[in-house]
Amino acid sequence: MTEATVTTGACLCGRVSFELSGRLRPVVYCHCEQCRKTSGHFVAATAVEPERLRFVSDQDLAWYRSSDIAERGFCRSCGSSLFWRPLRGGHISVMAGALAQPTGIKAVEHIYVADAADYYAITDGLPQHSQDNPEATDP
Repeated sequence: MTEATVTTGACLCGRVSFELSGRLRPVVYCHCEQCRKTSGHFVAATAVEPERLRFVSDQDLAWYRSSDIAERGFCRSCGSSLFWRPLRGGHISVMAGALAQPTGIKAVEHIYVADAADYYAITDGLPQHSQDNPEATDP
């Protein structure tokens, strides 16, 4: 029997730390305006089902309802953007930059490229979708 894979992550100050169990969804780059504003650039995120996320420390975790469909988790102490979750459930997106290295995951696509900022070009050859990818599946 093989041991379950656990990936760890944390905010910049460490007041929010977590473990993700099992295989992670490949990274998706999101260029929507909200992701750009909360991160300062576009977002790189993986995802897991909620039951596969375990908080080691969440003393400074706060959630901000950023739209009618979702909320974003961040550290109220250092400001690190950490999570995105739809209000309807299904999965929790986890910012890939918060994960301990090596992650073993790779980026597979860009979404909301119609909202991409004008100061960069997307030239990595990955598939691009003007909005969300309707063919994508939850983790």
